[in-house]
Amino acid sequence: MTDERRRTPRYPFIAVAELIDEQARMKTETRVSELSLHGCYFDTVNPLPDGTPIHVKIYFENEFFEAKGKVIYAQPNLGMGVTFDEIPAYATPVLKKWLLRAMVGSKPS
Repeated sequence: MTDERRRTPRYPFIAVAELIDEQARMKTETRVSELSLHGCYFDTVNPLPDGTPIHVKIYFENEFFEAKGKVIYAQPNLGMGVTFDEIPAYATPVLKKWLLRAMVGSKPS
């Protein structure tokens, strides 16, 4: 996915994550490697198909973020790009805090 298609830049951000495939009701543990205001990239050897609706939970230090979203693109054996569609009000400040931290000293991808 090119920068031109993203609404906001992604920044390097490493955290533990949990994905729930909303259709199959399957839970997968994975790792976030990039984060933006509207989505993220998950490192996984078994990415879900494009368009799969998911529930995302990301854990970093003593906080967590969650949102409903969907897979935008998948790269076999590498990972997948996800967009956040519904972010609960209580989760937005956590996401913004993490993004500010990630922006310091890094360039967007």
